[in-house]
Amino acid sequence: MSTDIRTLVLLRHAKSDYPTGVGDHERPLAPRGIREAALAGDWLRAHLPPLDAVLCSTATRTRQTLERTRVDAPVYYDDRLYDATPGTVIDEITKVSEHFDTPVSTLLVIGHEPAMSSVALGLAAVEDSDSAAAQDIAAKFPTSAMAVLRTQQPWDQLALGGAALVTFHVPR
Repeated sequence: MSTDIRTLVLLRHAKSDYPTGVGDHERPLAPRGIREAALAGDWLRAHLPPLDAVLCSTATRTRQTLERTRVDAPVYYDDRLYDATPGTVIDEITKVSEHFDTPVSTLLVIGHEPAMSSVALGLAAVEDSDSAAAQDIAAKFPTSAMAVLRTQQPWDQLALGGAALVTFHVPR
């Protein structure tokens, strides 16, 4: 199975709103976020193989981002992805087989900054990655942005430098 190519998509939640009296974890999407999450879903369906699974932060804005993408795949809502360090996000990716009963070749992770950009750049092997995409991520990983990485490593063995960054897309 180590020769199989796995695709990892790191999606930062769509633009959120800041309603008065609402805590950070419960902040909903802003109107712009609702529109851009739908565009992110359209891009995923047009450019990638069907998603096998989704790891999603439990925050309201990440859940609403997932809903608006109209992604049809099993979902594991993960408390550890909210306010996560890059190491925690990678740790959760390596545990994919614990969260899903079927093999996962294409995985979507919906989370937050600054973790999404750090994970993308940390997993990206410099010699195998799209340098322009890496530069764009280093400059800014805006809301609704997606980094797509590919690896031959099994999920439970994925480590820093273990994937190729193939593209970075910001749906607008």
